[in-house]
Amino acid sequence: MVLDGVRKALSRFLSGKGDYERAVKEFIRDLQKELIKADVNVRLVLELTKKIRERALEEEPPPGITRREWFINIVYEELSKFFGGDRKPDIKPKKKPWVMLLVGLQGSGKTTTAAKLAYYYKLEGYRVGLVTADTYRPAAYDQLKQLGEQIGVPVYGEPNNKDAVEIARRGVEYFVSRGFDIVIVDTAGRHHREEDLLKEMREIAENIKPDEVVLVIDAAIGQQAHNLAKKFHTATPIGSIIVTKLDGTAKGGGALSAVAVTGATIKFIGTGEKIDELEVFRPPRFVARILGIGDLEGLVEKVRRIKVEFTEKDVEEFLSGRLNMRLVYKQLVSLRKMGPLRKILQMIPGLSLKIPLEIEAGKAEEKIKKWLAIINSMTYEELDKPEIIDRRRTRRIAYGAGVKTEDVRELLKQYEMMKKLSKQLRKRKDLLKKLQLGFKP
Repeated sequence: MVLDGVRKALSRFLSGKGDYERAVKEFIRDLQKELIKADVNVRLVLELTKKIRERALEEEPPPGITRREWFINIVYEELSKFFGGDRKPDIKPKKKPWVMLLVGLQGSGKTTTAAKLAYYYKLEGYRVGLVTADTYRPAAYDQLKQLGEQIGVPVYGEPNNKDAVEIARRGVEYFVSRGFDIVIVDTAGRHHREEDLLKEMREIAENIKPDEVVLVIDAAIGQQAHNLAKKFHTATPIGSIIVTKLDGTAKGGGALSAVAVTGATIKFIGTGEKIDELEVFRPPRFVARILGIGDLEGLVEKVRRIKVEFTEKDVEEFLSGRLNMRLVYKQLVSLRKMGPLRKILQMIPGLSLKIPLEIEAGKAEEKIKKWLAIINSMTYEELDKPEIIDRRRTRRIAYGAGVKTEDVRELLKQYEMMKKLSKQLRKRKDLLKKLQLGFKP
């Protein structure tokens, strides 16, 4: 779910010097427009913005905090409550083995989510097994089998058997008897038939006695997620929810808010198609990225999980204004391993408000290749002090990297922009610490 309009409105609000009440009114109007565009229920939007407006005009900020700074805190807090509050979902299995049963409507991305879950828990050190009990889709077994091979997780299935309950039961027994820690059971979807979905869930659950039932919801269904989540939450109190495809739909806000209002637990969200694009859902962290405040803690966690050489110290150096081409190179190499550059940059506090158009245009990966080649052509002195690179050095570097001189100048321009931005972020970082925003899980 991307609310670029909210980020732009926040940026205007922060830089504005006019009447405070008018600025609040304009920001709230933009927020309402963006949330409704994201398919959030109109009544919920009005209730949310009413609370924000009342607090913004009635509350007095603490000493040392300006009214505009305090308003950001109010928006952050109210949006966090709106999407579920500061509850931390319980991710770790309470015992071993732990059996998870996945259910969901047809097309919700359930099979891919099963593989993502398996990969997530594998990285956490658990032995994970996948069971494919979808007997309706002919290619379901092959799809999960291929995904399992891709991530190194075994898959149990019986392609010629049409008894989903028996397949699920035998699959769970297969992995439990072999000492696996977590067993994830994928089931067939139902096309907008919640009753059939819940009926199958109960039948399979009676036979395999799952420790957790997980409902997978496609963000594209928007406000309709409310009824499905409510029925599911009532039918299975031990259940949790995963909202998928948040990267590619304008209805993500509708789905998330609709689920949150039921009181059901959103445990994970799918943020892309790649196998590692699944993250624990923590509303404060999610809202921080929507607002462009950033998610430093989330970035550090992602780094830890993928085990790249991009550390919290590197982030701190960037935010403190200490930047050279060595650090830029290290970051670029690490970012390529971590996924789409734009998503990672959005996690750095304040940076998502000013992401270059080149990155938004989807050409970042090609540019990164060129930039890495350019940096590799630099001398040690140039790496430490890019400011010394003149026209003669530019021609030499371009020749060595096999690129045009314009590419070298573009990198140097981006470097200067990042350097200025890192200095600006120092102030924003201090502000975030004062408000205690963005850095909490």
